[in-house]
Amino acid sequence: MVTITNAGTTTAPASFEEAMAELAQLVTQMEGGQLPLEASVAAYARGSELVKYCAVQLEKVEAQVKVLEGDMLKPFSADGAGEAAQ
Repeated sequence: MVTITNAGTTTAPASFEEAMAELAQLVTQMEGGQLPLEASVAAYARGSELVKYCAVQLEKVEAQVKVLEGDMLKPFSADGAGEAAQ
């Protein structure tokens, strides 16, 4: 759902999850090819804003994880082999 105010400005998403859901919806609409040109440009601009918002949120979370891990990020191992070495 693209939320555009009367002045043409967009509102920030309430959460990372909301931004991702809106971004997925925009992608689906654009891939469908049924949007008029101006709506496609507006959807692209909104999508760009959402991507930037999500990137900032992910950077914030990464910084929090670094603090929690003592600035020692460990590579993720799906099989748990990295945990046995500690």
